[in-house]
Amino acid sequence: MSTSEGPKTATDYIVHHLTNLSSGEGFWALHWDTLFFSFLLGVVMVLVFGIAARRATTGVPGGLQNFVELMVEFVDRQVKDTFHGRSALIAPLALTIFCWVFLWNAMDLVPVDALPEPAKKLGVPYLRMVPSTDLNATFGLSLSVLLLIIFYSIKIKGPLGYAKEFLTHPFGPYLFPANLLLNIVELVAKPISLALRLFGNLYAGEMIFILIALLYGAGWMLGAFAGVLQLGWAIFHLLVITLQAFIFMVLTIVYLSMAHEDSH
Repeated sequence: MSTSEGPKTATDYIVHHLTNLSSGEGFWALHWDTLFFSFLLGVVMVLVFGIAARRATTGVPGGLQNFVELMVEFVDRQVKDTFHGRSALIAPLALTIFCWVFLWNAMDLVPVDALPEPAKKLGVPYLRMVPSTDLNATFGLSLSVLLLIIFYSIKIKGPLGYAKEFLTHPFGPYLFPANLLLNIVELVAKPISLALRLFGNLYAGEMIFILIALLYGAGWMLGAFAGVLQLGWAIFHLLVITLQAFIFMVLTIVYLSMAHEDSH
């Protein structure tokens, strides 16, 4: 767990595993590990779906085709049940969000030292493997959803219609300052809630895995107990990572459905 150049105490170990490989400061800081794993997992997702599409057959489907068709049908059903507008983008967007966020979250099941320790030997001092435990990643994804909400609101209702809704709903035109304030808060709360919900749940899961990993260096009995704890938490965490990806996808569909409505 620790080396001559690595963490010396439990606190050092935890801080080390919660530190991103970054450059720059403040707003302009780049978390290279988050960017790397996000891009890598995106490539994996595209390759899997691309291979399934090339191998698709009208005959007896293979395992990969069955899995992809199951995912597509599952997401398509959620869109049909939740989205009340008409758009060819929503279903592919929802599928992309669900699969990508799930892969982000699934990196939490990789043992906490499996990649950081080899990376350290290669000269990489810090390496966080789970993009969804980085608030920058979850906010970046949620802000993209916010931009789509604004885009479709203006597209469907028109600039004047969207402005009128902002100023007159829900209290009528004479209380437009209160309407404006309330609608701004509501609009800003959507990406914040999306980002913080995903980040909070996965950050907590990552912290528990790190705390369990500390037990491996405390003797063979605690090490064996840690193995049992890690397996149990990993099994439970499968539900968490799937549920959080599903919630992010469904809320995105709901918000975009609201943006497609002509009136409340």
